[in-house]
Amino acid sequence: MTINREDLQAVVLEHGLNPSDADLLWNALCARGAGRQRFDGAHVAYYFGALIVISAMGFFMTLAWSAVGGLGLTAFAAAYGVAFWFGGETLWKRGMSTPGGLLFTMAVCMTPLAVYGLQDAIGMWPQGHPGEYRDYYTRVRGSWIVIEMATIAVASAAILARPFPFLTAPIAFALWFMSMDLTALVFGKDEFTMTDREWVSLWFGLAMMLAAYAADLKTRLRQDFAFWGYLFGVVAFWGGLGLIDSGTELSKFVYCAINLLLIAASVFLRQRSFIVFGSLGVLGYLGHLSYRVFEDSLLFPVALTFLGIAIIYVGVLYQRNAVAIGSRLHASLPEEILALVPPRAHAF
Repeated sequence: MTINREDLQAVVLEHGLNPSDADLLWNALCARGAGRQRFDGAHVAYYFGALIVISAMGFFMTLAWSAVGGLGLTAFAAAYGVAFWFGGETLWKRGMSTPGGLLFTMAVCMTPLAVYGLQDAIGMWPQGHPGEYRDYYTRVRGSWIVIEMATIAVASAAILARPFPFLTAPIAFALWFMSMDLTALVFGKDEFTMTDREWVSLWFGLAMMLAAYAADLKTRLRQDFAFWGYLFGVVAFWGGLGLIDSGTELSKFVYCAINLLLIAASVFLRQRSFIVFGSLGVLGYLGHLSYRVFEDSLLFPVALTFLGIAIIYVGVLYQRNAVAIGSRLHASLPEEILALVPPRAHAF
C-alpha cells in the first residue's frame, strides 16, 4: 500500500482531526522509513552499475593485467579506490546516500586487488603463490587469507566512517571465501577431502550467523546491517549441512529438523534468506521420503497436499491477526526473552 502526503491530509480533514497532526504524523513516518532501501528504477540502476564495476575489477579481470606487475596493480587499485571514495563523499554530503554509499563500497572492493599486487610484488604468500588474481574468485587457496583479512579490516573502517548497510557485503563475501580458504590452512595442504571442506563450511557459516545475530542485537538503527552476514552465513552453513553424507534415516530427519529451525528463525529475525534455504532443505527431505521411504504409497502425496493447504491456511489466519498476535506475545514474554529479539524485529 502506497500513501502520499495528500492522502494523509485528506483523511485528517475527513475525520475532523487537527491538520497540524497530519504534518507531525507525516514527518514521523518519513523519519521511520528513512533507512529503508527502496526498489525503483533509480535504485536498480545504482546497484546494477555498482555490481558491474565491482565484477570488472574482480571476477572479469583479464590475464593481460598481469603484465603491469604487482606494484602496478596496487597503484591502479589505490587510484580507483581513492577516486571512488571521494566521489562517494561528494554525493553523501549532498544527501544522495545510496549512490554515495555504493561508491564507498566500490572503493572497499579495490582492496583485494591492491593487496594481491603488493603480495605479488614482495612475494609474501602463506602457502605459496596462489595463481593469477582472477583465480581468487574461482580457486580455494590458503594464500588468499591475507586478502580476505585486509578486505574485512578496510570494510569495517569504512562502515565506522560512513554507516551504509551494503558496506557489510564485502565483509560477508570475504568471510564466505575465508570459510573455504581456511580449510587449506587448517589441514595444512592444498588437497583436502570434500568432507573436510563441508565441515569447515558448516561451522564457519554457523559462526557467521551468530556474529550477524550479535550485531543485530546491538544496532538500534532501522537499517539492516546484519543482512549480508546472515545471507552468506546461511549459504555456508546450509551448503555444508546439505553435502555431508547422511546414511541413516535418523540423520536425514535431523537434517529436516534443522531446516525447520531455519524457517522458524526467519520469523524471529525477519530474515527471508532463512526461509528460502530452510524450505529447500525441507523439500529435499520430503523428496527423499517420496522416492525412497514411501515409494509405493498412494496416500503420501495426498497427505502432503493437505499439509501444504493447512500451512497456507494458518498463514492467512496469522496475516489477518498479526498485530493482535504480536501485541499479545510482546505482553506475555518475559523481559529476558524480549532481550534476545533484535530491536529491528521487535514488531512481530
